[in-house]
Amino acid sequence: MAPTAAVLINGSSDAITDFVLKQGNGVKGLSEMGLKDLPKQYIQPLEEIISDAKIMPQASIPIIDVSKLDGPTVAEAVCRAAERWGFFQIINHGVPIDVLENVKESTHRFFGLPAEEKRKYLKELSPSNNVRFGTSFSPEAEKALEWKDYLSLFYVSEDEASALWPSVCKDQVLDYMRRSEIVIRRLLDVLMKNLKVTEIDETKESLLMGSKRINLNYYPICPNPELTVGIGRHSDVSTLTVLLQDDVGGLYVRGDDDYWIHVPPVNGSLVINVGDALQIMSNGRYKSVEHCVMTDGSKNRISIPIFINPRPSNKISPFHEVLASGEKAAYKEVLYSDYVKHFFRKAHDGKKTIDFAKIRI
Repeated sequence: MAPTAAVLINGSSDAITDFVLKQGNGVKGLSEMGLKDLPKQYIQPLEEIISDAKIMPQASIPIIDVSKLDGPTVAEAVCRAAERWGFFQIINHGVPIDVLENVKESTHRFFGLPAEEKRKYLKELSPSNNVRFGTSFSPEAEKALEWKDYLSLFYVSEDEASALWPSVCKDQVLDYMRRSEIVIRRLLDVLMKNLKVTEIDETKESLLMGSKRINLNYYPICPNPELTVGIGRHSDVSTLTVLLQDDVGGLYVRGDDDYWIHVPPVNGSLVINVGDALQIMSNGRYKSVEHCVMTDGSKNRISIPIFINPRPSNKISPFHEVLASGEKAAYKEVLYSDYVKHFFRKAHDGKKTIDFAKIRI
């Protein structure tokens, strides 16, 4: 017998954990019970909430038409955006609109599955460590949980994905990943040339894009959006992240003087952001910027980020081409898998992950 909303709200933390995590209901299950009040486990400290007074309404990250990315003007705009903002949106990127719509629809299909179906992909039950359904970010380490469910898919090969990824979304997700690879390579090529890295050889390709992960994120309607977050403040650990948004909105990027900038959905666009790995390899030239997601009180939201990463076995450090002019390294060499483990073993904490690689003076 399913528990009632009142039983969950007034019950123990174990009751919430069991319903959300172990039974596979996720926060979507809580939301669909018609809760009037947010369970206390999800109430965030005030400093984690972005108040209206901290939002810059007139500011925006660049929107760049990349149909002429080979030209100097567009290439310069991409590099300046990566240096100044760490975030930009791209349009006319070559990924067909129907591919974007299909992967969004398949995301809704997965989260629309019964809890017992999604539960098969929980950490303890999944057929592979590379396929995981979960909720929040790192529940074991968090003092307050985040209002988000996700399916995380680490790409190893087409064969493994076809065999192990959920059938309701795997074809659409794989198609989206294939179709987006061209623009990802073109962006990395432009960003590297600006660092005097003239050729992306096999070693550089492994460092820049040796592994890929895609997440399907679901942020259900929240009874008290002013009290919680969808994703807490953090920077990504990737080289680049390529994000597909729906039309709801909720992504915020840190701007100047502790103010925040909303990244509004632009139909057909992709949001690109620099990750910590690229900040390290560029010796800080490109900025991995803190960002977060706020929840919505009237609409469900989805987002689909592709994380382009080094291989776990790679050691990352500033490229020698960046340091060739005598510039001092700001970051030490770190094993990428160690860096990622450091990120996931703690709650979201802004930009603190990068300290793991910083050289102390």
